[in-house]
Amino acid sequence: MKMFVEPGDIYLHCGYVDFRKSINGLLIIIEHELELSVFSDAMFIFCNKKQDKLKIIYWDKTGFVMWYKVLQKHRFKWPKLDDMRHI
Repeated sequence: MKMFVEPGDIYLHCGYVDFRKSINGLLIIIEHELELSVFSDAMFIFCNKKQDKLKIIYWDKTGFVMWYKVLQKHRFKWPKLDDMRHI
């Protein structure tokens, strides 16, 4: 995926997220679960349970931007929450 922004940090949300959530629902996860500022120079990436979709959110200084990527044939290799507990 080509990006036209260069975020200071990139955060992956381990495990899956209910993709019925819109930007506001994902912002709540960033603030409450990840305990990070949604207004930081960072990109936040979420994956669905089937691991064939991504939602990417970042603050561009004028508002929130959300990209949505869907794979037609393959799956993303995505870390599970249990994987992070072993680090």
